[in-house]
Amino acid sequence: MKAVTVRKVAIGQGRPKICVPIVASTADEILKAAEGFRDIPADIAEWRADWYEDAARAEEVVKLAGRLRQALGEIPLLFTFRTEKEGGEKSLPLEEYIELNLAVVKSGFADLVDIELFTAGDEASRVIEEARKARVRVIMSSHEFFKTPTKDEMKGRLQKMQQAGADIPKLAVMPQSKWDVLALLEVTLEMSQTLECPIVTMSMSSIGMVSRLTGEAFGSALTFGAVGQRSAPGQPGAKELWEVLEVIHRNLE
Repeated sequence: MKAVTVRKVAIGQGRPKICVPIVASTADEILKAAEGFRDIPADIAEWRADWYEDAARAEEVVKLAGRLRQALGEIPLLFTFRTEKEGGEKSLPLEEYIELNLAVVKSGFADLVDIELFTAGDEASRVIEEARKARVRVIMSSHEFFKTPTKDEMKGRLQKMQQAGADIPKLAVMPQSKWDVLALLEVTLEMSQTLECPIVTMSMSSIGMVSRLTGEAFGSALTFGAVGQRSAPGQPGAKELWEVLEVIHRNLE
């Protein structure tokens, strides 16, 4: 597995990197959250643009992305518009979803962009092509909020993302039991040793909390921690997450 380096952050090397989502509706609230990143242990900032009140206006999104870039300094910025069917706050028609992501990619303000596997479909190739030109990394994602698919299905999704050209495949699933969490961890271990790129996996809710903490042992390269509002079920606080990851990292060396 090759690490993906964004600014000075090597995703897939060492302990899992901590990504902290910014979930706010107004520009002022979003920028205030970004300024607070100086005081939290975050490797990457994720702007969840689906929370933004002007998310449907690409020109406003790009303008705010530029201000976010300045506020974050050298912290990498991940741009994500999470659709409702994958756990987000809003939805857009497919063409608007693609055009929004293309506008952000071409702006140069984001270091990474999240593209949903099933939302983008064949249109994902347009974003990936432009992202390569702009040297923006692509996280391709799939979120299952009601169940944990079979192990073969989970492997297939991660493989499909790599084949589509994703730099980092991401899979989040909802466990119905602890056995589901074990299935996700088994898939993570196997795919991290099989695929050529870093992967990100998580089992959501309190049952799946362990999957967010043990990425270094099982092969998930990125994990999400909250400051204030959580963007997904079972997301731990960023500071607590950093402390646990550091303890595990020191004892795995």
